[in-house]
Amino acid sequence: MTTQPGWDAAYVADLPPPWDIGRPQPVFTRLADQGLLRGRLLDAGCGTGENTMMAAAHGADALGVDVAPTAIGKARQKAAERGSAARFEVADVLDLGQLGLTFDTVVDSGVFHVFDDADRARYVASLASVMPPGATCYLMCFSDRQPGTMGPRRITQDELNSAFRDGWDIASITAETFAVSFLGASEAQAWLATIRRS
Repeated sequence: MTTQPGWDAAYVADLPPPWDIGRPQPVFTRLADQGLLRGRLLDAGCGTGENTMMAAAHGADALGVDVAPTAIGKARQKAAERGSAARFEVADVLDLGQLGLTFDTVVDSGVFHVFDDADRARYVASLASVMPPGATCYLMCFSDRQPGTMGPRRITQDELNSAFRDGWDIASITAETFAVSFLGASEAQAWLATIRRS
């Protein structure tokens, strides 16, 4: 597995990272309430597991993976304290095939936008390795509608369409917001893409 100490360090710091808001992202709670986070579900880059545990509470067979062992340790502790059925494993989202599993539903809450162009292609191939035809990915990423330059790379709709061009069907891309805790901000502009494996 690729070691990425920078990600683990984000969870060791005194303050939680800006994406770790201590609750599920509201967009994914809404999707769960609509019955869309179902079946065998993978939370790719789950952090401390809030979205994973929320999906499990809605009936999904939920697995969260993250490259940061400290984040997975915190997720497992929270799941044990809450009696959650969610499971957590240390794994690299750029090599999901190593899990030896397939999923009906994949959640990406702020992962796609961290990659450069080369790793973006690796990530899409990695998702394809665990998503059989008909599986759905709900991907939320930073949007080019977000002003300024602080924070992660901004993503355009064209970039999403290009990345998921071959073997995928993008059902929709809608404007949403991330809940964040960053420089006094409480939200950031995002795209939510609903992407099906064809």
